Amino acid sequence: MKTNRVIMHADVNSAFLSWQAVYDLQAGGQIDLRKIPSAVGGSQADRRGIILAKSTPAKKYGVQTGETIWEARQKCPDLVVVPPNYHVYMKCSNEMHKILSEYTPCVQKFSIDESFLDMTGMEKHFGDPVEAAHKIKNRIKSELGFTVNIGVSCNKLLAKMGGDLKKPDMVHTLWPEEVEKKMWPLPVEDLFMVGRQTKKKLNDLRIYTIGDLAKTDRKLLQYKLKSFANLIWCYANGIDESPVRSGYYLQMKGIGNSTTIKFDVTEYNTAYKVLLALTESVAARLRAAHACCRVVCVEIRNSELVSYSHQRKIFNSTNITNEIYQYAVELFNESWKGERIRHLGVRVTDLCSDEYMQATVFDHKDRDKKIALDDAIDKIRDKYGSGSIIRGVFADYEISPMTGGPGAEDYPVMSSIL
Repeated sequence: MKTNRVIMHADVNSAFLSWQAVYDLQAGGQIDLRKIPSAVGGSQADRRGIILAKSTPAKKYGVQTGETIWEARQKCPDLVVVPPNYHVYMKCSNEMHKILSEYTPCVQKFSIDESFLDMTGMEKHFGDPVEAAHKIKNRIKSELGFTVNIGVSCNKLLAKMGGDLKKPDMVHTLWPEEVEKKMWPLPVEDLFMVGRQTKKKLNDLRIYTIGDLAKTDRKLLQYKLKSFANLIWCYANGIDESPVRSGYYLQMKGIGNSTTIKFDVTEYNTAYKVLLALTESVAARLRAAHACCRVVCVEIRNSELVSYSHQRKIFNSTNITNEIYQYAVELFNESWKGERIRHLGVRVTDLCSDEYMQATVFDHKDRDKKIALDDAIDKIRDKYGSGSIIRGVFADYEISPMTGGPGAEDYPVMSSIL
């Protein structure tokens, strides 16, 4: 595959853990969490005891992301676990994005800790692509205090795969001519978009490495994996023509937030407050992605760990907090069976751009005011933290509007109430 494009993928090493470590050190802390067995995890008392990120020393004990804190401490009794601090994470992510944007106008924020850069034609400004990648990596480390891996190639897939070859604080190339040597020997599950279920199906076909997949007949793959087969076959061969889309464009099917509540919910009013907290987070992320939704879904898990959901296609696309919340309440009222609730979630899908939000005769007369209110709240929280302004309904109740659940201790005392 011949191309003149130069694409980079920047990925923060152990993002949540690294960002928390930098924050603690800047606040006067004496211990660098990155240098000891440590992890970011939810509260066991609040029934959210899951490892979200871990340090390199913790990895040596076999601590894994997604396992319970109890399981992690069985492997590493001295593991230091700190609670998540999403406000810090967003600030660090935004600061990194500002630096990346100084090197090219075309930066796509792929996730909170990952970005793609289209560096095509930038050689005259920053030199050889590998040299430029080192400059970017070193500047982030020097100015922000955390490390990143940068992959360099001719497309997004190879740049992302290249950046994952060896961590931390590294620059790797993965040009098409290097695919056979560097990428094909890797386990097939290391290929982007190959999850546990796909891995099992591929292993059943005696496909164990990315090279095995690349050399497999596509007709056989299509018989087993349908339309998905063509995508992963192309990826295994280093083929990807997707553009880097500047700004906050995210190729995502939906945005959601859910929480395991530290007590069983048995009343409508309490459930409504949890739904509102979740909706505030989801709607804010929608607006940050410059997107609107056309489907709203509510998920419920009861105390017996039985889960069910209910969704609705809405008449007009929206990213307004109060509108999404009203749909969430209606869906909850229609679906809740009255049993004790352990877990709630709000998800929006069928996304579209917010460039044009077409009004209809059914719109509320105050819709423009709602849009302006959401915009003002977003700006205040972005500047002063997500706990700087909260709704009055949360004043006497342990719900964090932006983490979406009761019992969050990592937010400052409110300075203003809506």
